[in-house]
Amino acid sequence: MSNNFGFIDIILLAMIAGFIILRLRNILGKKTGHEGKITDVFNEKNYNQFKPEVKNKPFVKDRLEDGEKKQFLKGAEIAYESILTSFAKGEKEKLKKLLTKDVFSNFEQAIDHRNKENIKSELTFIGFKETKFEKFEKVKEEFFSTVKIVCEIISVKKNKNKVIIEGDPNKIQTVTDYWKFSKNISSKDPNWFLAEIISK
Repeated sequence: MSNNFGFIDIILLAMIAGFIILRLRNILGKKTGHEGKITDVFNEKNYNQFKPEVKNKPFVKDRLEDGEKKQFLKGAEIAYESILTSFAKGEKEKLKKLLTKDVFSNFEQAIDHRNKENIKSELTFIGFKETKFEKFEKVKEEFFSTVKIVCEIISVKKNKNKVIIEGDPNKIQTVTDYWKFSKNISSKDPNWFLAEIISK
């Protein structure tokens, strides 16, 4: 009698288990293998869509620090000497890399006129006596830096017959110039260009 009772208990438990499985299948559904891939709405790709876009804007200065002024003056001295000697020799390609378009146009015209008149310019650069940072300013999309330069040179001009028509080869001249250099704010090129020679 006890054996029959145990067998009936097993059958009842199996029926209850089957009933529970059927109920769960109806509620949760059956996996067929055609379901779409489950994606996490917070995965890296989706999260990046909500990240604010940050643009690298150039930092616009309103002045130069002392260290930057010293570095700029060294560059201005190199440019000054190179421009003077290149102009005397009529080296247009070198000048083109150091001047703005307008200034280069003026230098080019002077060189062409000199060549047309068969005038030879000879210049010996002696050295700098003073280089002083005068002014830094921002105008629209350009930076401008003005420098006072005092230097010593020997400058002579000769005609086609090699006769001196200007200057003295034995006399050192002291020259004082005010040069304004420019640089585009957004330009990645670190070089400055001669934009104006100021008369004072």
